Amino acid sequence: MLKVRTRDIYEKFDLELICGEEGIDRPITTSDLSRPGIELAGYFNYYPAERIQLLGMTELSFFEKLQGSDRVLRMEQLCTDITPAIIITRGLEVPDELIEAAERESVPVLRTKFKTTRFSGNLTNFLESRLAPTTAVHGVLVDVYGVGVLITGKSGVGKSETALELVKRGHRLVADDCVEIRQEDQDTLIGTSPELIEHLLEIRGLGIINVMTLFGAGAVRTNKQIILNIHLEIWDQDKQYDRLGLDDEKLKIIDSEITKLTVPVRPGRNLAVIIEVAAMNFRLKRMGVNAAKQFSEKLSGVIREGGPQEF
Repeated sequence: MLKVRTRDIYEKFDLELICGEEGIDRPITTSDLSRPGIELAGYFNYYPAERIQLLGMTELSFFEKLQGSDRVLRMEQLCTDITPAIIITRGLEVPDELIEAAERESVPVLRTKFKTTRFSGNLTNFLESRLAPTTAVHGVLVDVYGVGVLITGKSGVGKSETALELVKRGHRLVADDCVEIRQEDQDTLIGTSPELIEHLLEIRGLGIINVMTLFGAGAVRTNKQIILNIHLEIWDQDKQYDRLGLDDEKLKIIDSEITKLTVPVRPGRNLAVIIEVAAMNFRLKRMGVNAAKQFSEKLSGVIREGGPQEF
């Protein structure tokens, strides 16, 4: 399925369509952009034709100095059957040679009033967001004290009920049941909800509820960076759970890793409070305050000084 087409950037940035309307639905497969200065000088050995081509003041002022035959040839070489678009910046005049070549190859020629550098940055950010690797995870995503917490676990373990309690305590729901995740950078995972179930929670016995309708617009958000995973599992009395918090378990999603905490579930445990404390403790650790590590160091110091008999 195509993620981005030329039409998407045409509509997103309110560009002016000069010619090549037949190719307006061409796919864009990379977020890299090209400013074909060296190509206009005649060197096309490594021409990245699959990229969007940006022509600014530098490129067009050089092009004006070319001879008539060279001008036609350069524009014909720029316009290929895989070039998604050629964009003229600063509202500059479009060369006739470009219009003729683009019409023959159905390459959309667009124009913007923005400066080349500014427009290039905005377009790159948009394309990187839309073309980022994506996946979907079964779980619930909640914003707890500014920490994007992905709650996972087997079906029926209480993920949605815990999320509902967190919303009641003033936190914000991002997604329930299915969390769509895109990796915008090496260690940046952004979670969103599928449009069909946005703002909805499924509670067994109640059915589907609309969180925004019940609790207001402040109880939901459209996306959140995921930095902590709370994995809920039914309490297993034969399993040894981490009691100090020194173990650093990780969950890998696409090519990024986030901190994972396994929380056992049994009657009487207030999971919402536990997740709140986990989020606050995670923030403290990122600020350099690690209670478990401090306790371990104090314990080691006491043992070195006086041995176990000092307790």
